[in-house]
Formats: sequence, structure tokens, C-alpha cells
Amino acid sequence: MNADVIVIGAGIVGAACAHELARAGLSVLVLDAGLGGATQAGMGHLVVMDDNPAELTLSHESLKLWHDWAPRMNADCAFAACGTLWLAANDAEMTVAENKRRCLQAHGVACELLGAAALAAAEPALRPGLAGALKVSGDSVVYAPNAARWLLAQAPRAITLEQAEVAAIEGSRVRLADGSWRSAGAVLLAAGIEAGRLCPDLPIRPKKGHLAITDRYPGTVHHQLVELGYISSAHHSDGASVAFNVQPRPTGQLLIGSSRQFDTTDPAVEAPMLARMLGRALDYLPALAGLNTVRTWTGFRAATPDGLPIIGRHPRQPGLWLAVGHEGLGVTTAPATARLLAAQLTGAAPPFEAAPYGMQRFLAAA
Repeated sequence: MNADVIVIGAGIVGAACAHELARAGLSVLVLDAGLGGATQAGMGHLVVMDDNPAELTLSHESLKLWHDWAPRMNADCAFAACGTLWLAANDAEMTVAENKRRCLQAHGVACELLGAAALAAAEPALRPGLAGALKVSGDSVVYAPNAARWLLAQAPRAITLEQAEVAAIEGSRVRLADGSWRSAGAVLLAAGIEAGRLCPDLPIRPKKGHLAITDRYPGTVHHQLVELGYISSAHHSDGASVAFNVQPRPTGQLLIGSSRQFDTTDPAVEAPMLARMLGRALDYLPALAGLNTVRTWTGFRAATPDGLPIIGRHPRQPGLWLAVGHEGLGVTTAPATARLLAAQLTGAAPPFEAAPYGMQRFLAAA
């Protein structure tokens, strides 16, 4: 079939983009190889991040859209507005929390500082002695695979989904693994870590992560819990790191992260890295020692050198558009990514400044 746009990838970013393009009145063909990818493997956290102004804009605008969608989403999308507690282990980290509070509040993000006593009351299972936390009440969680399916099904104009592996992109045509071709007015590459195979000049590389999930223990944890050290850990460009991140799922299970490793494409669960991650979690949440872990797994995030995604037209390949390199924030930032991409592709006014996310930034640096 011929479509206005072919979207490669039906993960959360590709699904959100297809949804927005259909809202703009375009016919959309989504091609997906059924590999699952980061959408299937990730935590599904929806969190405002403020490492730099571009990240803050993209995540904040996305959270607004997630909350707009939430009342209409299917129950199996498991959206829950649990909020995030950024944990400060000591006075120095409380200073970091205060700086983060000022930044977020200046941009209209609802948040408040909790002292040690208030934190202990909010989350009694945490170890004693923590200095406090920053509570960001609008942060949420969602089950991303079902949310992606919901987005494709809820578009106002029908989206065609075809399970097929894309072997090559040539302008606004794609060749499938079976040798057949699909054509469109434009091609949008939103295939996560697989995007590098189809577009080798993309500056993305895999960042491996481990996750574990417990049996059902309702009420053990009430908010998403993240150590403030997670911020620096998340943007390490080399080596391996772990940080405490525990998320309560609506099922009553606890999802435990997080780890980061470069320079490996082996999907196997690695006992030493898993042990480091769980040890870090136990340091903050000793009660985990008595809980039953029912599954562990890994996934790969597509990381760019500066930690920001690549959104917009490929400057050297006519007909090709990009929505890749979201690393661990793909679920969070999919909605605003889609709004920005759809505006650019249709010639509408962008919802916010597009330049920080353009591929040109890497070509200029090179």
C-alpha cells in the first residue's frame, strides 16, 4: 500500500508518532518486526527530568499529555499517578534536592521538599537516617506495551499495522526482509536501538539495563523511589553503574532497577551486575530482603552522546525523518516527541523549540 507516512517501529515512540500523524489527517503505515525492544523491557516511568532545559521541556510537555490521555486509556495500560520521591541520603543531597525543587517549580512543576520525618511517614519501609526527599507529585507510571497498542487503536484516522522486518530504507521507500517494497511520502524511523542498523550514521549506541520484579506485596511502597545519585548514573557515558530505583506497580508488585552498561549487546542477565543492583536497592529498602523476586530480565536503551533524542528531518537523506535515541526516557517523552515531529513533518508551528533535538547538532560537531 502507499501511505502518506511509513513509521518504522511500533514501540511507544513510534506508536505516539503514528497517533499524532493520524490526528493531523495523514494516512500511516506502521511496520514493526515484533522484537519488543525498550518499550517491552523498560520500567514505564513517567518522570519530569531537568538535567538540561531541552530535557525538561520535552519531559514536562509529555507529562501534561500523559495526564490528558490517562482518563481515556484502557485499564490494562495500568496508568497510576504515584508521584516520585527523589531521595536525599545526606545534607549535601538535600541541597541538590532544593536546587531541583527551585528549577522544577520555576517551570510550573508541582513539587515539595520532605524532611526526614515526613519521608519516614510517607515510606516507612525505607532505611532510617535518610535526610529527606523531593516529592514530584505529577510523576506517574504506565504499562508501556499496552499504552502503545492503545495509541495505535485510538487514532482518529485508521492506522495500518503490518508485522514485517525492514531491511533497508531508500529515500521514501523501504525494502522488507522478504524483498517486497513499501512506499510513502515520508519515512519515519522510530525503531529504538534497531535504528542504527537501518541508518548507520546515527550516533546511537546500546546501553544495557537489568530489571527485577517481585511478587505482589500491596502497600509496601507508595511512590516511585529514586536516589538523587540516579541523575549522574543515568548519564555516565562509559563503564557500568547502578542506582536505586523502585517502582510500585498497580498490581502490588515492585519493579526494581536500575543498571547501565555500555559496550555489550549480550541480552543475558549477568549475575554480578544484578547483584550490584539489588545490593543498592537493599541499602535503601531493607524490606526487599524478605520479598520474593519472580523475574529478572534485561533490555537495551538507544543512547546518544548528549543524552537527548534525535527528532526531525534527516539532513542528508531526503524523505527520512527521525525519532530515535531516547535512552531511558522514551516512555516519558513519547507524547511531546510525537507532537514536535508531527508539526515538523506537516509544516505546522512547532509546540516548542526544535533545534536542540535535531540531527544537525551532531553533524556540526563532527
